[in-house]
Amino acid sequence: MIAHLCGEPVLTGDKWVVIDVKGIGYQVQVTQPALQLLMQNKEPVKVFTHMAVREDAITLYGFMHQSELEMFRILISVSGIGPQIAMNLLSQIGIEDFAMAILNEDEKALTRISGIGPKSAKRLILELRDKMKKVSETIVSGETGRSSPAVHDAVSALISLGFAEKESRDAVNAAALVLKSPTVQELIKAALSKLKER
Repeated sequence: MIAHLCGEPVLTGDKWVVIDVKGIGYQVQVTQPALQLLMQNKEPVKVFTHMAVREDAITLYGFMHQSELEMFRILISVSGIGPQIAMNLLSQIGIEDFAMAILNEDEKALTRISGIGPKSAKRLILELRDKMKKVSETIVSGETGRSSPAVHDAVSALISLGFAEKESRDAVNAAALVLKSPTVQELIKAALSKLKER
């Protein structure tokens, strides 16, 4: 399993980039925002990767941030959502906006993404929302008494979206210090911004 690549982007195509790692070129499928960034950059980069092995192909999917890779893995775990649709989704909507669309059950926001029809939008909301419910029921907060229910719910929601528990808790706690009496949605949005910076 190739977990990440460190090297120079030497060639770009429609949806891919070739990363030269010590003389070996790896072709990596990337999102549109990542492609724009890599086209302008000739410096060495670190790309987090997911390796998909099929009978007829081995494909590397690359992401500039660990959080995008985690979101990609969550997306492809949803039935009917393959790697290409997941890449489309991550190319056209930010992680923050996608998370808010799921939490608000906003089908319209999801169907604006190419490859996502009403059925896929419903399935995404249903499967990810159910996961959030399970997570919030099973996670016992180690900070009971010190954290508000909004903080607990925001951490649970981030974990269900694929983020690690510690980084979710750290990001939400950092957001809670800045915001005044925040709602769960405000905490999630601010925490996602912090996670994206990493």
